[in-house]
Amino acid sequence: MTEEKNNGAVDERPSEKRRGPVVERRDRKDDRTTTTDQRLLDSRGPSDWVHTDPWRVLRIQAEFVEGFGALAEVPSAVTVFGSARTGRDHPEYQTGRELGAALAEAGFAAITGGGPGAMEAVNRGCSEAGGFSIGLGIELPFEQGLNPWVDLGVNFRYFFVRKTMFIKYSQAFICLPGGFGTLDELFEALTLVQTKKVTKFPVVLFGTQYWQGLYDWIQNSVLEGGKVGEKDLTLLHLTDDIDDAVRVVKDAHKAWADAH
Repeated sequence: MTEEKNNGAVDERPSEKRRGPVVERRDRKDDRTTTTDQRLLDSRGPSDWVHTDPWRVLRIQAEFVEGFGALAEVPSAVTVFGSARTGRDHPEYQTGRELGAALAEAGFAAITGGGPGAMEAVNRGCSEAGGFSIGLGIELPFEQGLNPWVDLGVNFRYFFVRKTMFIKYSQAFICLPGGFGTLDELFEALTLVQTKKVTKFPVVLFGTQYWQGLYDWIQNSVLEGGKVGEKDLTLLHLTDDIDDAVRVVKDAHKAWADAH
């Protein structure tokens, strides 16, 4: 419905209805005659409401609260990613154990996705060395559960909440050989650092034979094509040496501590 303004111009704003912060106009208007309070207190109908988006917001909020609460007093930590499919008899499993132990001996807690394979190896090595071993699990169609070497575990429904915890409570990322999940976390971290959404922290690719092809592609295709800058390539550190990986983490943490 339009109205004439004092200067003769027509006000083009249509009629509207407000539901709290939500504005509904035209044929999107909600014609319900009941109020939100009434529907809340008089809910005797089907339970479909627990699957609606507004209700999911509360679940998401609850996951953030639980995660922040559980991890708020965690000491300086390093997140290590890697494949859940790495067998216990695979050399990469032993590498994960040694890396977890080295992080513990350097005074860092070790955070993983809490699952089997490389994640288990890192948690195991950290726990056996007397460190603080943390697992941030995720609800998946196939049951995994937290591995037995997790000292503090939090299970999440939503990947994006879990990712926030990895970023917020880590001083660095170390990526052991892994699949899509590891790649997802790797590029998420690089993007956040590149765009300065988080304070710069190192991202270590552990295992040059595995990661060299990806690094070369970024250098020869992405960089050469002008899609990233020279400085962006320095965000990645390739190594096969556990002491070198831990050194990179320690140096970055010292620089951060000195600046704060």
